[in-house]
Amino acid sequence: MTVLDAVSLHKFLVHFTNTLTPELADQFANLPNDPSFQQRLDTLSAKANEGLPTREEASEYDTDIEAMDVVALLRVKTAIRQKSR
Repeated sequence: MTVLDAVSLHKFLVHFTNTLTPELADQFANLPNDPSFQQRLDTLSAKANEGLPTREEASEYDTDIEAMDVVALLRVKTAIRQKSR
């Protein structure tokens, strides 16, 4: 997986959040968790904590964590933008 540098990531996130309508921003900020994703994440987390994941599982877990970090940043930036309106 390619990792973006902080400046590039920030520029992307600002651009993305600036294109959201207020309605889309509200929907994005309030997206519910996906139970099947959470269950898989819990399984991978347990294996990682025990040092037992396969190479593929470790890669999947790392990718999921990176993706969740990006989504969390998007949600924060969206919330900040919504408050400034």
